[in-house]
Amino acid sequence: MKKIVYSFLLFIISIHSAFAQINRDSILELQQVEILSANQKSVIPAQILKGEQLQSLNSHSVADAIRFFSGVQIKDYGGTGGLKTVDVRGMGSQHVGVFYDGIQLGNAQNGIVDLGKFSLDDLESISLYNGQKSNIFQSAKDYSTASSIYLQSKKPIFKEDKSVNAFLRYKLGSIQLINPSVRVEYKINNQLSAVLSTEYIKTNGVYKYRYKRYFRNGKIAYDTVLKRRDGQVDAKRVELSLFGKGNNSNWNVKGYLYNSDRGIPAAIVRNQFDTRGQTLQDKDYFLQGTYERRIKNFQSKINAKFAYDFTHYIDTISSYKTNNRYTQREFYISWSNLYSINKDWDVNLSIDHQYNNMDADLGNFSYPTRNTNLIALASTYRFGKVNVQGSLLGTFVKDKVEKNTASPDKNIWTPTFIATYKPFQDQDFELKGFYKRVFRMPTFNDLYYTNIGYANLKPEYTTQYDLGFSYTKMFDGFLKSIKLSTDAYYNEVKDKIVAIPSGNMFRWTMMNLGRTKMKGIDVKFNTKFTLGNVDFFTMINYSYLEAINVTNSKDSYYKNQISYTPKNSGSFVLNSTWKTWNLNYSFIYVGERYNVHMDNIKKNRLNPWFTNDLGLQKMFQLNNKTLKISLELNNILNQQYDVVLNYPMPGRQFKLILNIDL
Repeated sequence: MKKIVYSFLLFIISIHSAFAQINRDSILELQQVEILSANQKSVIPAQILKGEQLQSLNSHSVADAIRFFSGVQIKDYGGTGGLKTVDVRGMGSQHVGVFYDGIQLGNAQNGIVDLGKFSLDDLESISLYNGQKSNIFQSAKDYSTASSIYLQSKKPIFKEDKSVNAFLRYKLGSIQLINPSVRVEYKINNQLSAVLSTEYIKTNGVYKYRYKRYFRNGKIAYDTVLKRRDGQVDAKRVELSLFGKGNNSNWNVKGYLYNSDRGIPAAIVRNQFDTRGQTLQDKDYFLQGTYERRIKNFQSKINAKFAYDFTHYIDTISSYKTNNRYTQREFYISWSNLYSINKDWDVNLSIDHQYNNMDADLGNFSYPTRNTNLIALASTYRFGKVNVQGSLLGTFVKDKVEKNTASPDKNIWTPTFIATYKPFQDQDFELKGFYKRVFRMPTFNDLYYTNIGYANLKPEYTTQYDLGFSYTKMFDGFLKSIKLSTDAYYNEVKDKIVAIPSGNMFRWTMMNLGRTKMKGIDVKFNTKFTLGNVDFFTMINYSYLEAINVTNSKDSYYKNQISYTPKNSGSFVLNSTWKTWNLNYSFIYVGERYNVHMDNIKKNRLNPWFTNDLGLQKMFQLNNKTLKISLELNNILNQQYDVVLNYPMPGRQFKLILNIDL
């Protein structure tokens, strides 16, 4: 770690010297690098958490934060080290694209991004789009998923004559958590700045849980408190970013390193585990960059990325001992071009190429290589009270293998249509809707995993329909604003591929349900009001989702709810601010679910669960330095629950956080 910091400082000094001859204007300063588009013409708004609102939530990973979005379900396998994946509107984790600073985080092996790896400390905002981001100036990849999560990192802001900002954060909490982080921003000149961010997380993963065992008649045969001992984490993250601004151009480059050694929580099917059991060692690296330029009515953007992911999986507790290594490599490049024909009509053409390969020390492994080409043509037109957008995405996939059989080539075209209508000129009321067709290629694990993969597995095809409205009203009294948004939707997935744990957390059993249908309603309601000198913000989300299997009418589970998909879920947030004090309360509820894809019977039913969290923050000013102390209490009522059956979650926890802005 010291070598990395020293190298970074030497790098900055050398760049600073190179620019020493540039004449600086003390009035001009690089406040932040902004996207060049003066016209960010989004047709359908996203769900967004950003700034102080994001930081005040009792959340410490991306997975924690997006639980407060409607229509979202998190699968959490327990503790700090447990896998955390997201499912939006019941379509599965592989249909959710996760983009970090505009470039997708990939995983060709299983198509899942572990959101527990990403901290909130360096994020400015988290956005969720159903369908797709409706600003058409984007890569072809952005058009390829059923829903998208965008993680936007903070960009440096320098006040007055400052050229260096430093942010120190130290978290101390239950489960023997130690989590220090440092962020340093350096203004090299008015056109160039750099950011170094580092973080260390360590926990022994030991926490208590209540273990119950039932007789078939429903009576409790065994009820005691035990300790989970297989969720330890030792993880390091380093990010180095450069932000540049030229004449009608922006660019940025980011280097990312994540190195971890963590336990994988196993299913509690006997009393407890006293050994480390399953462990996962990750070494993830990527280098990515974006260059964007505008020439009058024309804008062009290039994204590029190289990623290297190494995984070492060890299982010492199962009957079949495992010690396997996996290596993934990815190269990605995208070229997007937006032309504004006039103030109401834009067109965009994007071309992407992605290369993936995978190695593993498994017997008879296929050693697959995949080349994916995408081309997207999109247009937005605004006339009067109506905005419309259409796009057509072409996906061309070619797989090669060194052994066994390769999946046949795929050449697929999928359309999207989005529209909004604002009927009243003097009211912020808007009707909105979209139709989208999505194609999802099976992952390397689906196709080529030894003794499990099936090269002729059919891809998934998803059709989405959405219709809703949004209403915003501003007031002058104690009530400052209200915002209501409601969406009704219908989704259908053909040849749905489902991955479920098979004895351990790293290997999966693949099931093809054939056909599923999802219909539901998402409701979001926000208010801002003031009582005396206290400002309040409330956020209420509710989701109803019926996700059923309609593969075969002769099956006993025909039209049953698919596994781990609650019909009812919701959240509530109340945030209050008084002078330098901030108090935040949050509540999350998830209704009953079923733990298998078969019959919805009592034996397979999982009880509803809920959590209450409370956070208190106090800010101090000390000699032009800002000090913030936070105390958080999670799961106040010590609720005992499983998000996934036999993976008990922690009970009551606390965190003490110290932030210093230098």
